[in-house]
Amino acid sequence: MAPVMSHFSPYRLLLAALTLSLLAACTSVSMGSGGRITKVNYYHLGPGVVTRTLDPAVAFERDYHLYGAVTKAETVDRQGHYYTIFWRADDRTQPVRLVFEYRQANTGLEIKSQELTNEAPGRRNVSHFQVTGSSYHGDGRITAWRVRLLRGEQELASQQSYLWN
Repeated sequence: MAPVMSHFSPYRLLLAALTLSLLAACTSVSMGSGGRITKVNYYHLGPGVVTRTLDPAVAFERDYHLYGAVTKAETVDRQGHYYTIFWRADDRTQPVRLVFEYRQANTGLEIKSQELTNEAPGRRNVSHFQVTGSSYHGDGRITAWRVRLLRGEQELASQQSYLWN
């Protein structure tokens, strides 16, 4: 008779432990001295990119960003990069700023930025940034980005893409 292998063999436990530690190292939570950026969702609505899938969730994102665009010009104007930032501030009694800085392919090392101010942050906050229209078509795709959560000039938390330096 062949020996019966347990579901909890040492190799499987080691593999599970390595997988969990790798996933923990890849999380997108960025803690700071007074807040955290918990997640950054990214979507690129590119020209001529049509995703063919049976999964309705995948098609929803494209349809969501194109909702209301009737003409070809309106559809082209909505092409670009969309970022959704999930963040928290520990002290919710004072206003905070969320600054999205980015570089684009056709502008070299020039750093552009967009900024949102939240006068009364909640327990969990969501902010949206987009680079679309003439900025996207003229200056190219986003090559690197950084998001910073600020109170005054004090940085509470930040997160950046791999290529940001």
